[in-house]
Amino acid sequence: MSAAQQIEQLREQIREHDHKYYVLAQPTISDLEYDRLLQQLTKLEEAHPELVTPDSPTQRVGDAPVPHLNQFDHLVPMLSIDNTYSTEEVEAFADRATKLLDGDPIEWVVELKIDGAAGSVIYENGLLTRGLTRGDGKTGDDITHNVRTISDVPLRLIGNDVPKLLEIRGEIYMTNDDLASLNERQKQRGESLYANPRNCAAGSIRLLDPKICAERNLRMFCHSAGDHSATGCKSHTEFLERVQSYGLVATPYAKGLPTIKEALEYCEEVIEKVPTLPFEIDGIVIKVNNFEQRERLGARSKSPRWAIAYKFEKYEAVTKLNSIRVQIGKTGAITPVAELEPVQLAGTTVSRASLHNAEEIERKDIREGDIVIVEKAGKIIPHIVRVEKHERKTELPRYEFPTRCPECHQALVKDEGGVYIRCTNYNCAAQVRERVRYYASRNAMDIEGLGDKSVYQLVDKQLVRDYADLYHLTIEQVTELDRMGPSLAAKLLNGIEASKSRGLARLLNALSIRHVGTTVAAVLAEHYGSMEKLAHATKEELSEIDEIGDVIAASVYEFVHGEVGSETIRRLAEAGVDMTQEQPIVARAGDSLEGKTFVVTGKLTKYTRDEIQEIIKSHGGKASSSVSSKTDYLVAGEKAGSKLAKAEKLGVAVLTEDQFESLVGP
Repeated sequence: MSAAQQIEQLREQIREHDHKYYVLAQPTISDLEYDRLLQQLTKLEEAHPELVTPDSPTQRVGDAPVPHLNQFDHLVPMLSIDNTYSTEEVEAFADRATKLLDGDPIEWVVELKIDGAAGSVIYENGLLTRGLTRGDGKTGDDITHNVRTISDVPLRLIGNDVPKLLEIRGEIYMTNDDLASLNERQKQRGESLYANPRNCAAGSIRLLDPKICAERNLRMFCHSAGDHSATGCKSHTEFLERVQSYGLVATPYAKGLPTIKEALEYCEEVIEKVPTLPFEIDGIVIKVNNFEQRERLGARSKSPRWAIAYKFEKYEAVTKLNSIRVQIGKTGAITPVAELEPVQLAGTTVSRASLHNAEEIERKDIREGDIVIVEKAGKIIPHIVRVEKHERKTELPRYEFPTRCPECHQALVKDEGGVYIRCTNYNCAAQVRERVRYYASRNAMDIEGLGDKSVYQLVDKQLVRDYADLYHLTIEQVTELDRMGPSLAAKLLNGIEASKSRGLARLLNALSIRHVGTTVAAVLAEHYGSMEKLAHATKEELSEIDEIGDVIAASVYEFVHGEVGSETIRRLAEAGVDMTQEQPIVARAGDSLEGKTFVVTGKLTKYTRDEIQEIIKSHGGKASSSVSSKTDYLVAGEKAGSKLAKAEKLGVAVLTEDQFESLVGP
């Protein structure tokens, strides 16, 4: 084999491994093996410099700094996107788009808004020829020399259907872990530190020396093209799949949704994932999926009419991680928790944060005694963004995740194919406490008087070992609990008795079946109507129900038919717990709530939030979470706050609980 053939073969191998690593996230060789391939290629090219080409994997880093940054026009202007912090404004944006399209249905795409530096890369005949910053939208700085150092931006696209000219746009970013490592090196060199990944990425991409940029391990997520017609795609979701096939990395967690309501619901799901993301985001972008509809909608002078950014406030603070402890959940999952030096964050004092799982601790290299950055974004509970490794004064020992349950000492087991480590002892006292506590909660069986302290005492005294034991407690046993006199004991027993009639949906949610929450429980209860009919369903029948699927179906089936689950159900039935579900009341024509939208806020005295929303829905109304011009009524309890102020400003009718009852009628 000639040197030219060897070189080309090595290049193809390395490109294939780059694609598997950066795009598919499925590496098939170790870092050491990859480095050896690159070394072989480097030696061959050094021996045959006439065979070196611009798209070779060895050409990631240029030989010399550029003298200055030139400016070039974008092939198509890079417009900015309007943004909002309000779901009402997102809905208004969607309404405007629908009207402009004469009422045509719109499919929406939700994707992450990466907090980095906007940039574009241009390929001619599949070869990377230029990289530009966004600049003023019309003209950008030439950053080709630095873009070539970004490992997940291929120097040559793969595939046989690559367009002759293609401009890909995206966000150049840095992970939190890479920033922590960079700051550690910066301190060792006596150089200034970077406050956050976005500032570092934006500054690094404009450096004149590509070798310095290469050290910073920048990445790029692709989210659009200058001219989508070049790809032949008809929709954004199709485009994202296409760029992946070219060897580029598309923005993760992107999803197409048929309505703006479902798009906003998915936004909330994505926001919950923020604490586990290795990079920072500052919002979520919602786009019209269909390119033909985008053309019809057009653009204003600075922004398109087919996209909007739904953003949320972010707050950060620096504090010390004093220790790490673990909690045992109702399904046995072991969750590590960071005990922090108390710090003010978004108006509250934060003293602890979830660390999610063992892999999160290892990936971020979190150690007891570290100085950490704690963030709170939107409704998310505080989480640790990164460790300030440069602040480590001494070598801190790595955190050793427990191998045995701290409560029952049984060996812990990691989920197959998952990240969670669990105690598999169903009778572990810690799990029993958490299950019973959840069983008694408002969204479950709503047992008045059964708080955390009472649950812990009942379990620790072995008076309650499962749910059914609650229904066999005596007044004498309950009275013996701390701070539980005869009147409180009687009230608790009355609450336990009342919980027997909560119905199947609440019971299924209360049983802590894996993957079954309030929504899935309601779907199952409505579909089957009784526990007996549910127990006769096969896995296949369960999986065919909307919102269930194979994983949930298997979990429900195995619980209902397993030794523990079937025995639990039998004992609860013997105790007199209702295991049927009344069919939902169908709204009557002319019903006073039909077609009306309600928002409930403040502290209620007659109902729980779930109960009053169920009443609204059962009488034909709609329960919403936010006040807008489309809201018909606000039901306000004590300390109603900002929603009440907004309702008054918009002229929305405000009801007390008594007025709501009068409106519903007998």
